[in-house]
Amino acid sequence: MVKIEFRPDPLAQLSTSALVAYCFEDAPASSGTVERLPAETRNLLQQMQTAGELTGKAFECTLLPWPAGMAASKLLVVGAGKREKFNEMHFRHLAGTAVRYLRSRGVRELAWILGSTEPGAVAAVVDGALVADYDADRYRTERNGEKGIDNFLLATGGEALPAEAEAVLHRGRILGEAQNFTRELVNEPSNYLTPTRLAERAGEMAKRFALTCEVLGPQEIQDLKMGAFWAVAQGSNEPARLIVVRYSPEDAPEQPVIGLIGKGITFDSGGISIKPSENMHEQKTDMAGAATMLGVMQAITQLKPRVRVMAVIPATENMPSGNAFKPGDVITSMSGKTIEILNTDAEGRLVLADALTYAKRLGCTVLIDAATLTGACMIALGAITTGVFGWNKEWVNRVLAAANAAGEKMWQLPVDDDYRELYKSLIADLANSGGRYGAAITGAMFVGEFAGDTPWVHLDIAGTRWANDEKPYRAKGPTGHGVRTLVQLLTDLSA
Repeated sequence: MVKIEFRPDPLAQLSTSALVAYCFEDAPASSGTVERLPAETRNLLQQMQTAGELTGKAFECTLLPWPAGMAASKLLVVGAGKREKFNEMHFRHLAGTAVRYLRSRGVRELAWILGSTEPGAVAAVVDGALVADYDADRYRTERNGEKGIDNFLLATGGEALPAEAEAVLHRGRILGEAQNFTRELVNEPSNYLTPTRLAERAGEMAKRFALTCEVLGPQEIQDLKMGAFWAVAQGSNEPARLIVVRYSPEDAPEQPVIGLIGKGITFDSGGISIKPSENMHEQKTDMAGAATMLGVMQAITQLKPRVRVMAVIPATENMPSGNAFKPGDVITSMSGKTIEILNTDAEGRLVLADALTYAKRLGCTVLIDAATLTGACMIALGAITTGVFGWNKEWVNRVLAAANAAGEKMWQLPVDDDYRELYKSLIADLANSGGRYGAAITGAMFVGEFAGDTPWVHLDIAGTRWANDEKPYRAKGPTGHGVRTLVQLLTDLSA
């Protein structure tokens, strides 16, 4: 575990492996936190800027060994880009850039110069550092993770800290560790992270953080008449699991009870409607919605918002076999609605349908689901922005506001009665596919049919759950996108 602490030493006297400052583009070299360095160091940096060796462009890293007038072994200056575009959320990326740059050079300790002790800035720096210190290389014999940071210091330069400083540092750590827990689950191969093992990981987390966890098996799922969930599960040799994790603080009001429903398909072959072989290995990430909700639960039990929350996770594989459900089948969901199967690769909405129904039965008064639901959402929004859908404008707006505050990109897509025509069935209440056009919308609306009048918001994280490109501040692989937004939402509700 990375040790994170405030250090009050004067900056010139702070003995550390690397001291980190930032400066802005199209500004003097002494802008940003560089202005807090000793004069002789600033003068050197100004000379470097004049010579074109220091520009301040976003994420540019300039490393100086044995900087003049300082006790630190190295000084790293990170470019912060344009000052007018800079906001609190950039602290996360700048701290992450510093961590990844220095750890790749064998540095195990760094001190980040705090230019602001505002709560949001401190939490963002800590969160960004922890997220940056993660690599998706658990099964490599030579791991980047072995180059991780041991000590991350927050250098105040002797400035007084606000009373809530330690609590804010703690919040940043909680958020960073929750995202990394989600990323770790998403990154697991499906032969290791079966539905059974996902349930065990949920139980281990719940026990560690004093949450309650209940796990139902195949017979109980069938006894509950979860025909949609079971239709997907019956094709796999791996037994399905229905996971329920509860957070119920004694001082919380009776309502709302927030249901967090996460799609937990630990591997999606497409079933009988089998997927193309190209990139099918990425279908191990089809349980990212489940991992997101477990990360949120890990965070809130430590942050302790005064709101009741329940995570409901239907976990199974979607596999082709002699027992698998087939195109043309008609199934009966837990709600009683009948569904014609047009495409067995549209399975996520089926497991969510029964999970939403069950969450309502357990007493949830607001439903929020996260799912790698549609490739169509990736076509619309790429791998950058999560699609947001919902009947209830108040709750959609709350989620979008939380995303903005948390620094995660989310965008609302429409839901409209006209789209319902696309997933009507001739022989059942609903069809599980509305065709190619508007597929992100029809997929979301299909799920929403099972929310009924209960306020409901759907997050399609198909694009944002994974990054195929490495950023200066984040490794390639699972992102943990959505955790910060939902934690922000729940803490906002508490406030």
